[in-house]
Amino acid sequence: MTYLRKLLTIGLVSLLFACTSDFEDINTNPNRTNVGDIKASGLFEPLLYNGINAWQNYTWFWNNELIQFTAFTGGGTRQEHRYFIGDQNWQSVWNTYARYTNNALHMYDLSVAQNDQSLQAVALTLKVLYMSNLTDMFGDVPYSEAFQAREGGTTEPKFDSQKEVYEQMFADLETANSLYAENPVFIKPALDGMYGGNIQQWRKFNNALYLRLLCRVSGRDEMGSATKMTEILNNPSKYPLFESNEDNATVRFSGADPYRSQFANTNENGFTSSGRKLTEQLIKMTVIADDFGNQTYEDPRLAIYGKKNPNYLVNGVNAWKGTIAGCTETEQSAADAGTSWLNAAVFCRAEMPASYMDYAEVQFILAEAALKGSIAGGELAAKQYYENAVTASIEKWAELGQFSETPVEISVENIEAFLASDLASWDNATNKAELIANQKFLSLFWIGMEAYHEYRRTGYPELTIGRGTVFNDYVLPTRFAYPNTTMATNNANAQEALTRMGGENNMKTPVWWSKQAIESGN
Repeated sequence: MTYLRKLLTIGLVSLLFACTSDFEDINTNPNRTNVGDIKASGLFEPLLYNGINAWQNYTWFWNNELIQFTAFTGGGTRQEHRYFIGDQNWQSVWNTYARYTNNALHMYDLSVAQNDQSLQAVALTLKVLYMSNLTDMFGDVPYSEAFQAREGGTTEPKFDSQKEVYEQMFADLETANSLYAENPVFIKPALDGMYGGNIQQWRKFNNALYLRLLCRVSGRDEMGSATKMTEILNNPSKYPLFESNEDNATVRFSGADPYRSQFANTNENGFTSSGRKLTEQLIKMTVIADDFGNQTYEDPRLAIYGKKNPNYLVNGVNAWKGTIAGCTETEQSAADAGTSWLNAAVFCRAEMPASYMDYAEVQFILAEAALKGSIAGGELAAKQYYENAVTASIEKWAELGQFSETPVEISVENIEAFLASDLASWDNATNKAELIANQKFLSLFWIGMEAYHEYRRTGYPELTIGRGTVFNDYVLPTRFAYPNTTMATNNANAQEALTRMGGENNMKTPVWWSKQAIESGN
């Protein structure tokens, strides 16, 4: 344990030293660890564990607040659900994704020098994972010229268009898939808390990520997403994909220091009850009520996601109640009365696993593609993919039900009942595209920023913007703005990117693949 803790510490120090104001500083930081100083495997473990914990922190801090899974209504210190977001926040998000990309590339360089083909492939997968989030949060970003200063390259990298960024990410995923295909040996499988060194599972994750990104740009015909998805599905030996929850890109924590989840040391008050409450939007999507307001049915995952307010003085009817995302400070007290909480008993465990991507997401992607005619099968195939997806999501969460204060058990019959309910029934849905999008949205609960990305892509679910969201003029942020440091140190390239994106450096300019940008003709 002492040796492994030292590895994580070394890696964390490397990650921290890489955290600077933007791409130029990252690449010229004199404190960074140089290629050859440590083994590639010495970077892998902290990149995996620290990376997924950063991922989890963002889903709690940013994603859930932006798209109304939760709302911090416990005071005025945190107002993300009201879009009180500024340069310090943009800088932090930019730095985080940039530094994890930088360390993935560092690991790639080490693995090439040390002839470790397995980590070459893994490094490319992780590079794309983090760069995709950087571009999806900001729009056009450096890619082709990013992180090159240490080899004597530019310190003012150009901002590639988002189309160009996606094309380069696709190329990196193709290269990684080819490397995985040679079945290289993962030299230290004990370091791999996700797949135990199983290269074929890493390959499935790589190609599942490929599908995610093809889906993201599927509204842009010029990207050829339908053709590539069909090629992937028709060539399972060349492009293996997730086949069940066993393939989920999930990092497992032992619970022993330093292998502990992000919220292991967080109590219920700090995690949720004093601030972050479940919202009425989430309750609306997971609970059925009769004409008299009596709650008659609920999504079986809800009691694992959340917890009813136990105070009978404010919740005497023992109901699920959500606060109002984006409410005004005047509305806040009344909105919070009896409000349900995140389920700290589930999430604040040292062993709580964390996911980068699930099998359910792959099935939802295929359901949407089949319904649109982008892949073969039509509505019949779309229904099967959809029901596979919902089932997989519920089964994933069912494994965690045992950790609730009141354990939750979900049977096959419970899943079948849900698929027949008004919340999830395929046959009863009048708008099946909306049904797929809404259930995909719920399945992405606690998976990075994915629900936020999907909302901007599809426009679903239909969110009500609160009257307190004055800080962005009642507009749900369409992107994060480039940090001031980046605007100051690489202004010409950043300004060119903004001109290309057709807007100002604010949270109202839509990203290129979004529904808003496509419908506006940008």
